[in-house]
Amino acid sequence: MRQLKTIAIALAFLCSTSAAWAIDPPYQRQMERLAEIMGSLYFLQPLCESAGQDWRTQMAELIDLDEPDDDRRQRLAGAFNTGYTAYARFHRACTPSAREALTRLLAEAAQTARDIHTRFAE
Repeated sequence: MRQLKTIAIALAFLCSTSAAWAIDPPYQRQMERLAEIMGSLYFLQPLCESAGQDWRTQMAELIDLDEPDDDRRQRLAGAFNTGYTAYARFHRACTPSAREALTRLLAEAAQTARDIHTRFAE
């Protein structure tokens, strides 16, 4: 009887809090990787090129278009910041390795964006 009461209480708790447990869309992992790449590009591109994209603005627009809940919005922003700080720690000038990273990140960003659009766009 005590076990049944415990199970009933647990089920009541789960049912009352289920609205708070959001389910990520199937493309969340790719979006977080894209956010991280865009953060890296936001740091590297001005370091190596005089003119370029405003990756921070593009990321903000992408987040707005996706319309994530608060938790996902924070995770995407956190991924962007992680990408930025990952390169800010080691690069102070445009070196050959920074230029190579920039080239590779641009290619990966384009591929990731295409994959998300191809697989998940309506």
